Amino acid sequence: MIRKHKSFIDEGFLLDSPFALELYVNYAAKLPIIDYHCHLSPAQIANDYQFKNITEIWIDGDHYKWRAMRTLGVDERYITGEASPKEKFIAWASCVPKLIRNPLYHWTHLELKRYFGIDVLLNADNAAAIYEQTTALLHQTEYSCLNLIKKLGVEIICTTDDPTDSLEHHKAFGVNDSLTLLPAFRPDKAIEIQHENFNAYLAKLETVVGHKIDSFSTLKKALDKRMDYFAAHGCTISDHGLEQIRYTETSDEMADVVMQKKAKGKHLNVNDLEQFKTAVLLFLAKGYHKRGWVQQYHLGALRNNSSRMLSNLGPDMGCDSIGDFHQAQGLSRFLDSLDTNNELAKTILYNLNPAQNALFATMAGNFNDGSVSGKIQYGASWWFLDQLDGMRKQINSLSNMGVLSTFVGMLTDSRSFMSFPRHEYFRRLLCNIIGEDVEKGLLPRDLDAMGTIVSDICYHNAKSYFNFYSHE
Repeated sequence: MIRKHKSFIDEGFLLDSPFALELYVNYAAKLPIIDYHCHLSPAQIANDYQFKNITEIWIDGDHYKWRAMRTLGVDERYITGEASPKEKFIAWASCVPKLIRNPLYHWTHLELKRYFGIDVLLNADNAAAIYEQTTALLHQTEYSCLNLIKKLGVEIICTTDDPTDSLEHHKAFGVNDSLTLLPAFRPDKAIEIQHENFNAYLAKLETVVGHKIDSFSTLKKALDKRMDYFAAHGCTISDHGLEQIRYTETSDEMADVVMQKKAKGKHLNVNDLEQFKTAVLLFLAKGYHKRGWVQQYHLGALRNNSSRMLSNLGPDMGCDSIGDFHQAQGLSRFLDSLDTNNELAKTILYNLNPAQNALFATMAGNFNDGSVSGKIQYGASWWFLDQLDGMRKQINSLSNMGVLSTFVGMLTDSRSFMSFPRHEYFRRLLCNIIGEDVEKGLLPRDLDAMGTIVSDICYHNAKSYFNFYSHE
């Protein structure tokens, strides 16, 4: 039997004043969710996948949980290894009580409550019963992939898709009365020429576009074709996950020389890499502007730090961290080169190093030109900063050095179909921050004025910024 406790995730969770509670309940809680950046599987959405158990939907592929489990001394067998789904879930449950003050503690209990109505503190003692209860529910039609999405009021999902992707699942999904599924263009593999599999990637891209890619001009032709293809299937967003943007003077001719060296297996020096990457990024950014897309740049992750784990398990296994890259100068020159010729698309800049919050907040303000409200955005906290302190600091930096009311709000950046309560987490914190200022007399006690800004940040700004009204 699962014994209940007095819930700490009640209606006042994260809300410290009556004003904050009223703000959340009346202006944020019931708004639909727009998740404009995630790593969910389009195939599972299109096929309305039925998950076999809670381990499959909740633990498999979740490097946040894997990282915490390794820290707590859990053997890899119970993380990515041969243990059964139930054994892996029990191993995870045994870790949860030790995760206080880590966002996983809040997310875990918020997700169990919102999806399954389970309002207990997960631990080793009740893990087996909860595993059986949730698995039984997941076998029911109302807990299929699409119904789980509907349960949280998700209206729009933008997945992250490589230029070589066929988008067959987006096409198969078609028009749905309650959910819009859109692709987002993620061409990083065509930029990262230093990787040993770059030439193999070009060969794959050749197959998709139907022509040889043996020069910079033919690479541009291929990427242009794929941008047109994505646009024809509803894409209005691109995304890049880069350590930094290191802008340097370049040309198509210089980029072509670098490609020829790579094709022949020759060593590429730092200048070669910078010239090629700058040329590709500029070409893509101009293509985004031409098509009216929003471009996103996730900057600052130091990936695959453990070569042993990379060799044994591959990438995206929980061995990444915050980097300390120099961001300002290259990013400024890159954006300025586009702005100078009026080819700068709407842009969202995401920062992973909290020491650089002010840098990114002020960088965004440099290139707003009055043409679009919040044209250049200092994006939401992501990855390691997707927690109460990180989100608060991002909101404070944006408020102090930009305009909070133009903010397009939260996203999940997640591979898990149970991650949508992170929008609730953000919305509660946002309402509490404004409520705190009201209680201190820093903002007027005007519920409608404050509520309008909250609802804009949580929903309406994103709907307008990404031109999603056209999908209605």
